[in-house]
Amino acid sequence: MGQGGSLFFIKLWDDILKNLDESLLAHIPPFRKLSRAQIRDVLDLAVPKRFDPAALIFEEGMDAGRFYLLLDGHIRVIRTTEGGDQVIALHIVAGQLFGIAAAIGRTTYPATAIAADECLALSWPSDKWHSFVANYEGFATESYKVVGERMGEMNNRIVEMATQHVEQRVARAVLRLINQSGKKVEGGIEIDFPITRQNLSEMTGTTLHTVSRLLSGWEKNDIVKSTRRRIVVTDAHRLVVLSEKSA
Repeated sequence: MGQGGSLFFIKLWDDILKNLDESLLAHIPPFRKLSRAQIRDVLDLAVPKRFDPAALIFEEGMDAGRFYLLLDGHIRVIRTTEGGDQVIALHIVAGQLFGIAAAIGRTTYPATAIAADECLALSWPSDKWHSFVANYEGFATESYKVVGERMGEMNNRIVEMATQHVEQRVARAVLRLINQSGKKVEGGIEIDFPITRQNLSEMTGTTLHTVSRLLSGWEKNDIVKSTRRRIVVTDAHRLVVLSEKSA
């Protein structure tokens, strides 16, 4: 998008924010325990952001100047290992905060965030985090609940890497994605954003060749259908069985 288009988008979103009904955000953490007046105060400080698919939002190690609330789209959160390999640690879905380095006492981002598809987000300067937490009790409790859930999910992923064989890990990764972002389509449940075999290999700590072999086998057994950037689970029960199967 050119500069003129970006300025038009920002002006349009500024107008939308000014007229946005606070009740539309009242069900979303960290807003759901705030009053309408408090939500309005927070929204008035927000800046709208639009990201194209595959856009780099921020990079691991960068100064954490802003934090975000994802309104639409999906974000991949990527960590770099000591050996230099990239691992997809999490996917952020609409209605969730991300880039909240201040919540864990950091001044730099602990991971890289990339737009998995077209994304719309609100952002605030990171120095507002502590004032939001201090002034809005509901914001604090809901936000730190999200932090705890993500830490728990990442710990579970570490345990999976250490204790489960590859087919289990890949099956669980696909199940996580359809539970998080699945939509019913003819013939099954589709992951509702672009996902490649390379992405799955980066989520599960295995090779692209291994993921391709597994998905090809599952396709032959009518468990999934996959294209270059889309995966449809056609038999979720059998995938659950594979995710629980011991080596």
